[in-house]
Parts: sequence; structure tokens; C-alpha cells
Amino acid sequence: MGTPPFTMCITSGKGGVGKTSLAVNLGAALTRTDRKVLIVDGDLGLANVDIFFGLSVDTNILDILANGSDPLACVSFPLDNLGVLPATSGVPEMVALGPGDQDKLGGYLQCLFDHFDLVLIDTAAGIGASVLWFNSFVGDNLVVLTPEPTAITDAYALVKVLSTEHRRHRFEIVVNQVADTEEGARVFHQFQMVAGSFLDVDLNHLGTVVSDPLVGKAVRRQKPFVLASHFGPAAQAVRRIAADLDPRVVTAAASV
Repeated sequence: MGTPPFTMCITSGKGGVGKTSLAVNLGAALTRTDRKVLIVDGDLGLANVDIFFGLSVDTNILDILANGSDPLACVSFPLDNLGVLPATSGVPEMVALGPGDQDKLGGYLQCLFDHFDLVLIDTAAGIGASVLWFNSFVGDNLVVLTPEPTAITDAYALVKVLSTEHRRHRFEIVVNQVADTEEGARVFHQFQMVAGSFLDVDLNHLGTVVSDPLVGKAVRRQKPFVLASHFGPAAQAVRRIAADLDPRVVTAAASV
């Protein structure tokens, strides 16, 4: 394509905060501007991006590493302009890739990324080796948190490790599963106060996604809620986040 794509990890300190749902729906929303989007399932041991789309997967990241399979041939396209690179489930050795395998995978991914305008990597939760590597591999980092105290605490731990050990100092924050935007603003402010006091980081409140019963219905139907529910509050919130991100895709390409 000639210019490197905009790349971003969607990550979290704690599981169950809606990280994969955000990645899937944000990817779907970004295709509405004719961007070619790739979602990489970076949860290498417990993959589920394919499940959100109801995909039947024959090849995945393991095939790339083990067999040297063509990365683009391993990508499924559930929507026009949206590709999914699936990961594996129930393969423990994939969870803790060593530096050699990380370098090998990184080379394959760089070649694959050139076919897309924008790449979203949905990582596992926590501060495991693959989570930290993926977050260091991309250009931008998005952290998802919820009002739960454990989600905020674990997100702080993730940001701390990435900033102090991996020199990542800017983070986009999305607050998910809140009652309203006011609660989202309060949760972000709480997180910003703690992280800003102890860490050298720049946090940007990219958006808030309110709790919405249509989200669960869409998951059960294996269809992104931004497509299943055009006027639902969660769908509208994700489309706003996509609209804020889209100009940065252009800026990233123009700066090369």
C-alpha cells in the first residue's frame, strides 16, 4: 500500500471489561469510512475474536509461526474491508512466546499490516509477556476500564509496567459499562488523578461506552452491535470513538 498503517493495541488490566467487544465493534465502525481494517486476535491462548463474528477458522497465528503460512491467507473477512487474523485456544505454549518467536511473529505481522490502513490488536488481559510485547509493537495504546475498583487497579498496574519498563507514555482510555457519560468522566478522572500522580504518562479520555442490553443480544447473535443496533447508546458511542480516531489514520500516513 506504500505507507505504514495506523496500529493500536486494545488492552486491559482485568478481563471481562468488554475489551474484545470494543475491538470488534470499533473495527466494524471504522470500515464505514472505507478504511481497510485488520483485527488481530492477540489473546494467543484464549482466542475469541472469531467467535464474535461467527467465523469458522481453519488457519490462525499458530500456522504462521509453526508452518510459515502466508499471513494474508490466514485472514478471514467477515465484512467488506474488515479482516480478522485469528489466534489459538487451548495451546499453552502460545501464551508465553520467547523473544525469538516474538521477533519471528513481528516480521510476519509487519508484512501483513502493509495490506491495511488500520490495525487493531486485541490483547489478552493482564501484564503477561504477550500483552506487553504487543503493546510495545504498535504505535498507539488504548486501555479499557470499567467502574469496578479491580478494573481500575489492574489498569493502573498495566500502565505502570508499560510506562516504566517499555517507555510507553501516552495512553488512550475508554471507560466501558457505565450508567452514563457522567459516570464515565468520573471514572476517568479518578484514574487520571492516581496515574498522573505517580507515573510519567499522558492520558486521553477517548470515550465512554454506556451499559446497553443490545450489546449482549448482538454478542449472542455473533454480529457487531454497531451493525445490529444503529441507534443504541453503545453503538453511537463506539461510532463517536471511531470518528475521533479516523483523522489520525490519515495523519499517521501523511507523516511518513
